[in-house]
Amino acid sequence: MDADTTETVYVSSDDTQIMSERVQLLAASIRKEFERMIGVYGESVVKQLTPLVVGVLENLEQSFQERQEKDVELDLLRDDNEQLMTQYEREKQLRKSAELVVNFCICFANMFSGNLNIMSNKY
Repeated sequence: MDADTTETVYVSSDDTQIMSERVQLLAASIRKEFERMIGVYGESVVKQLTPLVVGVLENLEQSFQERQEKDVELDLLRDDNEQLMTQYEREKQLRKSAELVVNFCICFANMFSGNLNIMSNKY
């Protein structure tokens, strides 16, 4: 599934059956083909194949749901990462500013203490 593709999910009235549009369309196509095969060859031709196909469709649906969950989780992690990077950059800038202030204070203190030494030597 492409990142730009949205998946429609159908929920039955009892909220127990959820099926994505993609799997639903695939299941409908397979059902039509089975009906055609039954019409030509009889029901026995798809009798053993039907449970296998249903299992595959259920696994496919489960895979789609798991991928959607992982996509949501990935989006949340990306958002978290972006916020952490923003916070890191902000704190990095604050630390740099604080270091400049500390360095200025040290230079000023050194200059001031130097002036005191000069003044005490004069008297």
